[in-house]
Amino acid sequence: QVQLVESGGGVVQAGGSLRLACVVSGSMFGINTMGWYRQTPGIQRDLVATITRGGGTNYGDSVKGRFTISRDSAKNTVYLEMNSLKPEDTAVYYCRAEVKMSVRVGDSYQFWGQGTQVTVSS
Repeated sequence: QVQLVESGGGVVQAGGSLRLACVVSGSMFGINTMGWYRQTPGIQRDLVATITRGGGTNYGDSVKGRFTISRDSAKNTVYLEMNSLKPEDTAVYYCRAEVKMSVRVGDSYQFWGQGTQVTVSS
């Protein structure tokens, strides 16, 4: 069974930094795109950043220039470096991974972590 476990959330003052990590474990053939999303109560889950197996990245407009996504494929881990944090960055941050279960074409599934709370105080 594939599991995603996030860590690194917490409370930080505006202008500060945090680094999130997400480790993917379990029986799998490989991991394609990995990413971070965030959600506040009553709001849909929004894209923060994604990174492909080849290292291509994509960011939500609100975090461009402040957040950096990276991955260590050998450790099945994706990171999110968050700088210049703002109160509006407060949310639960979720990790997502597209996991390839076998060599068969199309045998890939999306998995989510349980989320980690990030709170930015003004």
